[in-house]
Amino acid sequence: MTPTDFLSAEAFFDLSIFEHRDLFANCPYVWQALEKIPVYLEEHLKANVKDIGCFQQPLPRTTVLWRGEVRADGFEILGGDVTKQQFRVRMDGEETSEAVVLFAGSVLWDDRIFLGAGTVVEPGALIKGPTIIGSHTEVRQGAYIRGKCIVGDRCVVGHTTETKTSVMLNDAKAGHFAYLGDSILGHGSNLGAGTKLANLKMKGTAVRIMAGSELINTGVRKLGAILGDRVEIGCNSVTNPGTLLGKDTVVYPVTSVPAGYYGPKSIVRPKF
Repeated sequence: MTPTDFLSAEAFFDLSIFEHRDLFANCPYVWQALEKIPVYLEEHLKANVKDIGCFQQPLPRTTVLWRGEVRADGFEILGGDVTKQQFRVRMDGEETSEAVVLFAGSVLWDDRIFLGAGTVVEPGALIKGPTIIGSHTEVRQGAYIRGKCIVGDRCVVGHTTETKTSVMLNDAKAGHFAYLGDSILGHGSNLGAGTKLANLKMKGTAVRIMAGSELINTGVRKLGAILGDRVEIGCNSVTNPGTLLGKDTVVYPVTSVPAGYYGPKSIVRPKF
């Protein structure tokens, strides 16, 4: 078995259920998809926020995107769990969970942004383009999406969570005080509060990954973590640049995870 067999995107994710699977095409190593994000967004981003007309400043009124229209009145927010597709809005007497809601005080930095049906952006969140956000995703108060991001369906970008040049596959959650730099989170993965996916070595040199007995030079200075499907990371943990966690891996709370490859179903404990 060669490194490309267990370091491919297919080894980490079930791509058959991800809309943006083509991002990973022709990538022998899973992290190479990160370099393709700008071109992928240029070719696939179909922005739908231009008509909001309020950029680089907080929205003065709660705004709803519904059936191609921008509405600042004539609706009632009923609420509910966003990622369970239960957040409802009453539009012209009709209840729906498919309306996009941007609460007053949220900020769109530019119009190169797509927001999927049923997605909710809370007050104080800031989104920069180019960015695609899928359906029924919750962007919580104080979240900072710095651009070049692809977020899937039913995800959570949490309170004071920052993400840049990253991908979140469906049902990935970074709910509280997290940092995602140049990283990919697989389906159903979860970051405990305070998790940091560090992406830059202190010396600023290219990230290298030990995979088995082979040391692979990625050739890039910034590379955070690759989390396979259903990876769980405990609170206040930090992954070092170039950490690859196979499917169903569990990281204990308050762990500093050394860079390198960890196979599926690994258990990573702190070393005291």
